[in-house]
Amino acid sequence: MPAFLIADVDVKDPYAYEAYKAANPAIVRKFGGRYIARGGAVKVLEGDWQPRRAIVIEFPDMAAVDAFYDSPEYTNLRKIRHQSADSRLVVMETLEVPIE
Repeated sequence: MPAFLIADVDVKDPYAYEAYKAANPAIVRKFGGRYIARGGAVKVLEGDWQPRRAIVIEFPDMAAVDAFYDSPEYTNLRKIRHQSADSRLVVMETLEVPIE
C-alpha cells in the first residue's frame, strides 16, 4: 500500500540546500516516488506545529521509502540536508480501505 514521506525542513543555508533540492527529485523518481507537495504555503489550523518548508512524497509502499532513504545516492545527499537544514521526517502508510 502507498506510503507518504512527510518532511518539515527549516533551511539554514539556502545556497547549500539548493544542491540538495536540485538532486533529490531524480532519486525520488528512481524509487517510484512522486512529489505531492513541495515548499508551498502552509496554514496551521490547530496546535503549535509551525512547519517551515513542508514536503510530501508518495512512494509505492514502505519498502520503497526504505530503499530510497537507505540508498547510496540518498545517503550522500542526506549529508547535505543535515548540514544545510534542520529536518523532521516521518513516513505514514495509507489506508488499505478508505474510511467512509
